[in-house]
Amino acid sequence: MANFLFTLGKGDVEAATRCFQFANVAHSKGHVVNIFFYEDGVLWANSTRDFTVKTRTGDCPDNYLPYLVENDVPIGV
Repeated sequence: MANFLFTLGKGDVEAATRCFQFANVAHSKGHVVNIFFYEDGVLWANSTRDFTVKTRTGDCPDNYLPYLVENDVPIGV
């Protein structure tokens, strides 16, 4: 088991979706995962933000973030 820290410093949907996706994959494989928002990434801490905006690949932050929240993955700001 490894420890992962995923950082998100951008406010765009592509960066957020990938950050949440990679964190989701690592956690689901049994690794210890933490996420940290900085700079424009802190905009993703706003619960009123639209997490359903699609990326070019058709997925969105809402495909991955609920799993992380339900499994108590720490998210720091």
